[in-house]
Amino acid sequence: VFNAKTAELLSHHQVEIQQKFPKEGWVEQEPKEILKSVYECVERTCENLQQLNIDITNIKAIGVSNQRETTVVWDRTTGEPLYNAIVWLDLRTQSTVERLLKKIPGQNKTFFKFKTGLPLSTYFSAVKLRWLLDNVEEIRQAVADGRAMFGTIDSWLIWSLTGGKNGGVHCTDVTNASRTMLFNIHSLDWDPELCKFFDIPVEILPKVRSSSEIYGLMVCCQQVVSVDFSFMCFSFQCLGDQSAALVGQMCFQDGQAKNTYGTGCFLLCNTGQKSVFSEHGLLTTIAYQLGRDKPVCYALEGSVAIAGAVVRWLRDNLGILKTSQEVEKLAAEAGTSYGCYFVPAFSGLYAPYWEPSARGIICGLTQFTNKNHIAFAALEAVCFQTREILDAINKDSGIPLNQLQVDGGMTANKVLMQLQSDILCIPVVKPSMPETTALGAAMAAGAAEGVGVWSLNPGDLTAVTCERFEPQINPEESEYRYARWKKAVMRSMGWETSEAPSNGKPE
Repeated sequence: VFNAKTAELLSHHQVEIQQKFPKEGWVEQEPKEILKSVYECVERTCENLQQLNIDITNIKAIGVSNQRETTVVWDRTTGEPLYNAIVWLDLRTQSTVERLLKKIPGQNKTFFKFKTGLPLSTYFSAVKLRWLLDNVEEIRQAVADGRAMFGTIDSWLIWSLTGGKNGGVHCTDVTNASRTMLFNIHSLDWDPELCKFFDIPVEILPKVRSSSEIYGLMVCCQQVVSVDFSFMCFSFQCLGDQSAALVGQMCFQDGQAKNTYGTGCFLLCNTGQKSVFSEHGLLTTIAYQLGRDKPVCYALEGSVAIAGAVVRWLRDNLGILKTSQEVEKLAAEAGTSYGCYFVPAFSGLYAPYWEPSARGIICGLTQFTNKNHIAFAALEAVCFQTREILDAINKDSGIPLNQLQVDGGMTANKVLMQLQSDILCIPVVKPSMPETTALGAAMAAGAAEGVGVWSLNPGDLTAVTCERFEPQINPEESEYRYARWKKAVMRSMGWETSEAPSNGKPE
């Protein structure tokens, strides 16, 4: 919860969502667990506000921010999900992608680029939805019966919180719609040709709205644990997480960019009202539309699948960390990777390669290598991946960035931030309040027509206090380490094939 006049964070609560990995390369979440976590966060945050003697009836609107491509289908009559949500970095759709590619002249991955801004990839929602329609009988039947509803997580939450089966609002915003591969980023509507190509009925898709308007009201006629919301009525707006971070970082001018370090890593550069198409492996996406009658702004985006997720992997899979925060201590003790390079291509490589056959590798190991070096190499991998994207943005825009604005949970790691500056050879600037994704969603919600408690005029925006990290190594050393990283990336490619061996286990 933020103060709309000063952007001060008043109260917050967060809950880690459980990820499920039912098969190799599969990543799922339970939609009802996500909904429950929202209720818990609302409850705990309001309890915190009451302890601070802040009247919770002063809350005017709710902004929803979500991981954009995660896909869920539910039953409009029962309100129940028909399958777990398929998470954005899930790889089960690789064979679906290959089958769809055969329908495209020359098997060109970028055939729909000028409509969607996206290459055909396992990443985007249309391919996940196609897999669900092909493989889940309950979903096929629900579509045939007219009961199925598709959405990204924002749609699922807004529908559930505005009444669900009793009149819930089925909508999304332009930023989330632009990540489905079913949406024309110029006409700003679902594209009949794309829906036909993926064989997806347009009736199950949500209505597309701007990122800052009232979608519906959350009227809680029940007591949610200890906080009574029966007298409260919130309006909803939404922004995809990376667009929300762009707004939260106040990157409203052409050429301004930010990098968010979460599960993945996402560098967005605002290109204004002009959609710029990359020659270097970046996506063209909708940055935001801050009002029904306001223009759409676009961005160039570099997407990295694994950033914070590599730390979770070191903790949960290898057990070399007890907590995620411990990675900073181990890396600091090492001070170097000692020639060890880590390419965390657990879900293939995203930008700028779009290479699903890549898999994670750790190379350059010697008998001297220990867990501290691997922790350092894991953090360095996040920085090298960002460098690859920044290089691509600089080439596409022709105007090199002279500093990088950063946000997200991983930016609390000072070793990572210093490494990032060293590897980019430019300063890294971090706001004192790193959760700018939540701030951006709040700004869009507070600025909506009918709410009007937050001004988005640059002159009215409060200056943000920042911490600055300057490069501390010479550019020659940075270039040497980066060249070694690129060599490791080449080694990681072409590892996986789609042909399963006879025993059905991964090769």
